[in-house]
Amino acid sequence: MIKKKYKEILDQLPYKSSYLFVDNISFLNEDEVIGDYTLKKDAFFYEDHFAGNPVTPGSVIIEIMAQIGLVILGIYLITRAPGELNVAGDSGSFPLLSSTDVSFCKIVLPGEKVIVISKKQYFRFGKLKCYVEMRNTSKEIIAKGIFSGFIKQLRHNK
Repeated sequence: MIKKKYKEILDQLPYKSSYLFVDNISFLNEDEVIGDYTLKKDAFFYEDHFAGNPVTPGSVIIEIMAQIGLVILGIYLITRAPGELNVAGDSGSFPLLSSTDVSFCKIVLPGEKVIVISKKQYFRFGKLKCYVEMRNTSKEIIAKGIFSGFIKQLRHNK
């Protein structure tokens, strides 16, 4: 379960239930975030990827990297003080992934714990760019790359 230290930041994530890929944030400041996630052996995407020999899809690996390495850091940077701004709720603002350039080095199996380390390259005009790595518990690189995103303001017609 998510540790309470960063609970106010984690509560801002716009993901729920089976699409939330964050278990813990172990370090967070304005330049870096480190977090982890343990893939559930019964996750919906293993049923057919690949039947009889399940591996984690690359799109899920990218999503884990984006949620920990870009979205959490982005929420932290725009709020600076947890609880001041509700980014993902009814405020109409939330972080969006705009581009990735990822290299894959190893596969991730069901039940495996992964650690994501993200270092900010820049944050200006609402755009965040980070270098993000995913490692296994043996500290081997699973995937690495550049992630960019921005804060989107939704306007609702009434």
